[in-house]
Amino acid sequence: MTMDFNFYMEDITKQARSEMEASGYEQLTTPEEVEEAFKRPGTTLVMVNSVCGCAGGIARPAAAHAVHYDKRPDHLVTVFAGQDKEATAYARMIFGEDHLPSSPSFALLKDGKIENVKLNLAEATNGLRNSMKKVN
Repeated sequence: MTMDFNFYMEDITKQARSEMEASGYEQLTTPEEVEEAFKRPGTTLVMVNSVCGCAGGIARPAAAHAVHYDKRPDHLVTVFAGQDKEATAYARMIFGEDHLPSSPSFALLKDGKIENVKLNLAEATNGLRNSMKKVN
């Protein structure tokens, strides 16, 4: 039995997007959507999504759990590395030169400015908890 790789990847991508949407995250698929979302007043939690096992096993569940704190971001958004390449590149540009491209990863913006960027999963999980305490 053979499986078409593109069909397989489309299925995985669709599932990954669905998980984020079900958790209340807005998909940003273009640089224009990223720019508009990042300008919003208040706090914005950004997840750089991916099809890798780390994203599926740890990052997306952590992102879903982040919405259950008493203090939560005003806005939840996600870009998809490897899929929405221009949107992801634009988000990473806004994160700044100190933010090495990594996926999955999280960033917390307040009034359009970076408050917290975590580059790896261990830092992201702990940083997400600490960031939620600062929100609002």
